[in-house]
Amino acid sequence: MKVRPRAAVAPGRQEAGGELLVVRGVTAARGSRQVLTRIDLTVHAGELIALVGPNGAGKSSLVAAIAGDLAISEGAIVVDGRPAADWSPIELALRRAVLPQQFAVAFPFVAREVVRMGRAPWRDLASRDDDERRVDAALAAADAADLADRRITALSGGERARIALARLLAQETQLLLLDEPTAALDLGHQEIVMQVLRERVAAGDGVVVVLHDLSLAAAHADRMVVVDDGRVVADGPPATVATPELLEAVYRAPIEVIAHPVTGAPMVLPRRW
Repeated sequence: MKVRPRAAVAPGRQEAGGELLVVRGVTAARGSRQVLTRIDLTVHAGELIALVGPNGAGKSSLVAAIAGDLAISEGAIVVDGRPAADWSPIELALRRAVLPQQFAVAFPFVAREVVRMGRAPWRDLASRDDDERRVDAALAAADAADLADRRITALSGGERARIALARLLAQETQLLLLDEPTAALDLGHQEIVMQVLRERVAAGDGVVVVLHDLSLAAAHADRMVVVDDGRVVADGPPATVATPELLEAVYRAPIEVIAHPVTGAPMVLPRRW
């Protein structure tokens, strides 16, 4: 007798400060190379965490492990109060959305169709009209409404990045994981992405975003989590984490940190003298 999969149930929302994600002692390898070593990380509703660190430090591996795309050998990953492995794929997709570093679409879909894919987990839980309204809102938030009717294969790298962000937003989860969402974007659209994420945080979501621009991270993050050699070496507010001593040790390069003249947020620059 066939066992029918349990029906997906729309998730409730955690209140501000609630634990959306708990990573405990996570260790993982890619082939023979250990890329994560006893990682601990907790993400609360209403906060934005910037994952930073040098190339190869393990940031993308950590996002992949949380997303279930990289098997862990030790530790536990808990999403919305339950081990991630205990949720069905649809239940997990209703609770966390992932924007990977490499965004590829194999077929020449229209951009709106790509964004609509983010609504797939809600297929039995939302009306078609509601789906379309949320797709429109996601496109507008990502400053991509003008791209909606174009083929994804005809878009530039930066335009595709905006469509990828819109798809993530359309998924409407309380936990968002983004791996270098600003890498292909111009200065203005980098700020748009971070402002959109701040708006989601203000609405009670939890965000983990991998960033290479340390000044961008310091300007927008509630916490900066510094990863080096597969380990978390610092975790705290930007003002306490973004110090020349710590960053020079991690990036193996001379670094200067100055305060923004208006906001006071740390600005991280290479020392050129």
